[in-house]
Amino acid sequence: MMLTDLMLAFGKSALFALATILPILNPAATAPIFLSLTRGASASVRQRLAMHVARNVFLMLCTAMLVGSFVLAFFGISLPIVRIGGGLLVVATAWRLVNASDTGSEAPAKIAENFTPDDAIRKAFYPLTFPLSCGPGSIAAAITVGASLRSPSLLVSGTQVSGALLGLAAVGLVIFLCFRFAENLLKPLGETGIVVFLRLSAFILLCLGVQIIWEGASELMLDMMARAA
Repeated sequence: MMLTDLMLAFGKSALFALATILPILNPAATAPIFLSLTRGASASVRQRLAMHVARNVFLMLCTAMLVGSFVLAFFGISLPIVRIGGGLLVVATAWRLVNASDTGSEAPAKIAENFTPDDAIRKAFYPLTFPLSCGPGSIAAAITVGASLRSPSLLVSGTQVSGALLGLAAVGLVIFLCFRFAENLLKPLGETGIVVFLRLSAFILLCLGVQIIWEGASELMLDMMARAA
C-alpha cells in the first residue's frame, strides 16, 4: 500500500476521532462546572487537577475505543444501560451543585480543606473525570469510533488506530487548556456573575443528566417494542 494512502488514512482517523468526540465532551461548557466543583482550591491544585483529568479522559477514551465493545459484550451490558447509569451519576453531581450554598465566610476555607494537593488528586477521577468530563455519551462515541476503524488489513487498521489515538490526545489537550484557564475565562463576569453562571451551569448539567437517562430509556423501550412486535 502506498505511503500516501497510509498517511491519508492516519489523518482521516485523527480528524474523525477529534470531530466525533470533542463536540460531545464540550470542554468549554464543562469548564465552569469544573471551577464550581473545585471552589476553594488554589491555582496550582487546579492545574494539577486539570492535568490529571485530561490524562484520565484520554485513557478512558482510548480504552473505550480499543476494547469497549468487547468489555460490554463480555458482561452483557448494553449501551442504553451505560447511558442510564452515567445519567444518574450526572444528575447526582448536578443536584449537589444546584443545592450548594453560594456564600459564607467559612465556606471557602472549609471547601479548600477538601482540595489539598493529595486529597484533590484522589478525587480527580470521580466526579471530575467521570461523569463530568467523560460521560456515557462520549464513551459510546469512542466505542463507535473504534468499531469504524476495523479493516481487513492489519497495516491499515494499525495506521487508523494510531491516527485516532492522536485525535484523542488532541481532545485531552483541549480539556486541559479549558480547565486550566477556566477561572481566567470567567473573570470578566465578576464575583456575582460567576455565582449566577455556575448556578445556571449546574442546572444545565442536571438537564443533561436527565437527557442522557431519557435517551437510554428510550432505546430500551424501542428495543422492547421491537421484540414484542
